[in-house]
Amino acid sequence: MTLLASAPDWLAALLLLFLALAALEDIWRLEINDWVCGAVAAAAFLALAMSGPAVDLWQNLLLFALVLGLGTLLFVRGWMGGGDVKLLAACSLWFDLDQGWKMLVAVAIIGGLETLLVMLLRVLPWPSSLRKLIASLRHGEGIPYGVAIGAGVVLIGFASR
Repeated sequence: MTLLASAPDWLAALLLLFLALAALEDIWRLEINDWVCGAVAAAAFLALAMSGPAVDLWQNLLLFALVLGLGTLLFVRGWMGGGDVKLLAACSLWFDLDQGWKMLVAVAIIGGLETLLVMLLRVLPWPSSLRKLIASLRHGEGIPYGVAIGAGVVLIGFASR
């Protein structure tokens, strides 16, 4: 069950707000607060409660478990940040298997394009005060993957609304 398709407009707007907050915080500090990830997950359960019981809910939960498990392995290897893993797992609760794989592919493609853009932005001659202020502009830092996660969720999730 794709919860975003059946969620009321105000709840979908709330999800958009949480994703925007996560993306902005990731750009600014290269971190995503746990409360934002928790709010995304709580909103998914609220959408489920509002749409009523669903026989295929197991798909959403399976996707969540797979994303969290594989994401944890990526985190342990140092290939993905902990906040990114938690946000992606929380977002996966909104999708069934049919739409979930599309969302994950969209996040990966957007993440690759974002990485190229961030690499380009980092070689531009920004004032040092701006580099100190915005963590994602600093050389040798991680990529703010919360941007790609939010964009992938919006692209696939809102296309099904």
